[in-house]
Amino acid sequence: MKKYTLSLLIAMMWITLANAADSTYEMAMKKQISAMNSIATVEDVQNVKNGFLRIAEASPKEWLPTYYGALTLINSAFRFEVDKDQYFEEAMMLIKHILEQQPDNSEITALHGYILMGQLSVDPNSRGQELSGKALQLFGKAINQDKNNPRATSLMARMEFGMAQFFGNGPEKSCGMARIALELFKAEKAKIDENYILPTWGKEQAEKLADSCK
Repeated sequence: MKKYTLSLLIAMMWITLANAADSTYEMAMKKQISAMNSIATVEDVQNVKNGFLRIAEASPKEWLPTYYGALTLINSAFRFEVDKDQYFEEAMMLIKHILEQQPDNSEITALHGYILMGQLSVDPNSRGQELSGKALQLFGKAINQDKNNPRATSLMARMEFGMAQFFGNGPEKSCGMARIALELFKAEKAKIDENYILPTWGKEQAEKLADSCK
């Protein structure tokens, strides 16, 4: 009986410790995501990225901290006057690391394509032929991995829109995909609560593209 009681106490202790660790991780992630959404300077970028990487180091089995570290670099490369290729290359290194752990993760695959889109934007004339097809392939793969992922469809729509402009084609395909993405964002919103730390970004970009189709 004593042996059973001791085993039960040990099991309860481990459950308590595991729950505490999960709570600490989620609190750290929510704080860091809030910081990411409040970036105002290039200095903020590095601080936020490093914060995510510290969480990743403390929680090596979690993919989200590294994902958000890469996303911080990508968005900042589009937003600030920085060495864009350096930012995109660093983001690529981070994404390749977690792709090894989760090759079938739609969010990671879509972000991989987003990095290629960014690299293409730096020099579309010389990089378009090489990178445009690769980016489209990754967005298509991300959609196949999860048809309910609004970011995969939204990024595909943006890529299709840019290619249509470049080749002088109509935007019908990209506009249709943008509207589908908005419906997916609407469905995703119903799942989000105060503890939600999975990716939710991208709606504003899809809205801008859909508005340009009117």
